[in-house]
Amino acid sequence: MSWPTTGACEARSDRLLVLILAATLVACSDNADVEPVQARPVRTTTVEKSPAVTPLVLTGRIEAADEAALGFRIAGRMIERTVGTGDHVEPGQVLARLEPQNEMNALRSAQANVASARAAVTQSRNRFERQQTLLGQGWTTRAQFDEAEKARATAEAQLSSAEAQLKAAEDQVSFTELAADAPGVVTATGAEPHEVVQAGQMIVRLARQSGRDGVFDVPAQVLRSTPADAKVEVRLADDPSVKAIGRIRTVAPQADPTTRTFEVKVGLTDPPEAMRLGAAVNGRVELDTLAAMEIPASALTKANRQPAVWIVNPTDLSVSLRNVVVARFDPASVLISEGLDAGDVIVTAGVQALHPGQKIRLLGAEP
Repeated sequence: MSWPTTGACEARSDRLLVLILAATLVACSDNADVEPVQARPVRTTTVEKSPAVTPLVLTGRIEAADEAALGFRIAGRMIERTVGTGDHVEPGQVLARLEPQNEMNALRSAQANVASARAAVTQSRNRFERQQTLLGQGWTTRAQFDEAEKARATAEAQLSSAEAQLKAAEDQVSFTELAADAPGVVTATGAEPHEVVQAGQMIVRLARQSGRDGVFDVPAQVLRSTPADAKVEVRLADDPSVKAIGRIRTVAPQADPTTRTFEVKVGLTDPPEAMRLGAAVNGRVELDTLAAMEIPASALTKANRQPAVWIVNPTDLSVSLRNVVVARFDPASVLISEGLDAGDVIVTAGVQALHPGQKIRLLGAEP
């Protein structure tokens, strides 16, 4: 085995040094080829204060302030309905009738029972009076007197029961007629003559003449920003010159399961005759939006599971996230109540491709 000479070791060291220098040059060349991070192009807008009062217009309909579904208290076959949709009715007017044969038979039976009970009472009272006289003269026993007194009391109780049954039978006969309880207009009918109807089934829907409401389906965001005593201006959709003023009367306690809106009824003051039931109307209310900022809906994103926007630093054109409080959301714009100041620059397009501290380039500006 022979050991390498000194000259061979020096040659190997020179080759190793050359390889190291070459690798260093290649690494430097690779670093030189790395391009700087490009600024992300975005669109921005400057936040401005919105007007102190923002008008909101919603479409609704005219309904009766007091509307009732009228039906029979008993089941039966309806033989007549005297009114139709659009008819005006007066208090006590008969609207529909049921076939009354069964109820009339029950009434006659109850009347006969009352007559029989009255005869029994008369007989028992006469017997009691005779026994009372005989007892005073000593011609009868206490037991016979007590029995006559008991028979009289029983007959009187049976008469009371028969009279109650007669009153119930008379009520059943009266229930075969459906009468209006107030003046109004028929807005719908629920059954036709010769149909068998159930107790409580809607036969006639009556809009009582006690006022009219403008009814609107209102989103929850709008409800939160609407004053409780807001004045609403209601105009006919096909004739804006016909108008009335009203105030919010009731708000539905539960949202509609399909639209997720709340039904709001606006009581109208002296509505014109042209505002007929079912007419389409536009309701205008002024929302108090003082100190709120209106921004495009495209600027809204989310941070920490809360609404947020990207704020632009005008010094170095970098962006940062800021949480905001949304007062109202519309398809095109968002009303911000907290989190923004007038003069803030926010990103309105390209918000999904940003990260905190990222440099941006305004679209339309020089790169």
